[in-house]
Amino acid sequence: MVEWIQDLDKKARPVPSRQSGARILMLMTSLDISNNYNIDPDNVQTLGRYQIICQLGQGATGIVYLVWDPFIRRNVALKVAKTETDKFRENFLAEAQSAGRLSHPNIVAVYDAGSENDFCYIAMEYIKGATLENFCRKENLLPPNKGLEAILEVCKGLEYAHREGVIHRDIKPSNILLNLDGSAKITDFGVAQMTDRTFTTSIRGTPHYLSPEQVKDEIVSFQSDIFALGCVLYEILAGEKAFPGENSYGVLYKITSTEPRSILSIRSDLPKVLDEIVRKAIRKDPSERYQSCAEMAAELDVALRGIVASPRNLEKSKEVADYFQNLSFFADFKKEQLSELTALANIVKFPGGKVVASEGEIDDTFYIILSGQVKVRKGEKDIATIGTGECFGEMAFLGGQPRVANVAAEGDCVLMKITAALLQKLPDSVGLLFFRSFARTLVQRLSKNLEERN
Repeated sequence: MVEWIQDLDKKARPVPSRQSGARILMLMTSLDISNNYNIDPDNVQTLGRYQIICQLGQGATGIVYLVWDPFIRRNVALKVAKTETDKFRENFLAEAQSAGRLSHPNIVAVYDAGSENDFCYIAMEYIKGATLENFCRKENLLPPNKGLEAILEVCKGLEYAHREGVIHRDIKPSNILLNLDGSAKITDFGVAQMTDRTFTTSIRGTPHYLSPEQVKDEIVSFQSDIFALGCVLYEILAGEKAFPGENSYGVLYKITSTEPRSILSIRSDLPKVLDEIVRKAIRKDPSERYQSCAEMAAELDVALRGIVASPRNLEKSKEVADYFQNLSFFADFKKEQLSELTALANIVKFPGGKVVASEGEIDDTFYIILSGQVKVRKGEKDIATIGTGECFGEMAFLGGQPRVANVAAEGDCVLMKITAALLQKLPDSVGLLFFRSFARTLVQRLSKNLEERN
């Protein structure tokens, strides 16, 4: 973070409003940054039980070393900082508290934390590989399918962190590690915020990936991480930053006041849906972004299925199944059953206003809403709105009767399309779970109708 604090008065971009420019400048001068991480590795050979082998990298809050743990007999990554105040030590070790409570295959594991003399340290899982930052230049971009697969895994890790009450607040390419097998892992929770703790307000994070609410020093939420992830997605697809600038003042101005150019104007070979996903993730208003990483992942998976170079295999279906397990319709399904289902099911995206099912048609298809919502309309009257995690079309599916209403997408939505032929391919146990979910849905809707009448 330190490297981007530059001479603002030399190249600062003028802004229309003196008040807005002053606000950004004031917020930038209040950044919570420390220079206390400089260490001379020649004078530090061991910390605690860890034997230093070499330096791996340097970040905003410490130097990362490759070290040997003689007790466990393995290499680990050791993040080390020299501390001069108790406050800095507390802030540094807060990373161990936030990341240490998380156990997920797409989050770098924290093994240990401690302090010795003037140093404090965090021992973490050592990942053999590179950061996503290595693949953000136009001459070294990942194939689109590989980039999307990495972002899907980051979605998976962030969704888990968010459910555990942890907001990362510094998602960026250099904080996403790619293992040798291509899997992605989130690291550096050094500025993370736990929703069960109270923090003093200050801007924390890296400028190109800060959300507008972070720039304005407003309330930070899970949608702030989604904004940052949208910026990362833009960068690995386009090979340039969504909000570039000669200095941090210009970057922050663009984040709050301008829109990035379409990735399609940079790469015409990409499908339009990717541009739509990026734009939704980086909307200025948090309420207009994806409301969860699971919702974003569902749409990314649709885009990934549309890229011919990336056939989805069963292993990837297991990853998608993790997201679906959080939806109410799949509450009773086991992960293995969902993996089977997602390997066979057809996931489709409908733009706002598009009719999904028409009154009077006979069809053996029903739908489960993975993100967004649909409007049910009979004749000229709207009779219901159905949202994420619910199903529709099950009565026509079960009874073989014509549909009794029109159903149209209300805004963009992603649906899982289930046919009778698909259900016949699945084990009987999975079919029973579908009928159980149908029964639960019907009871809930009947109860709601009775309440509204009373």
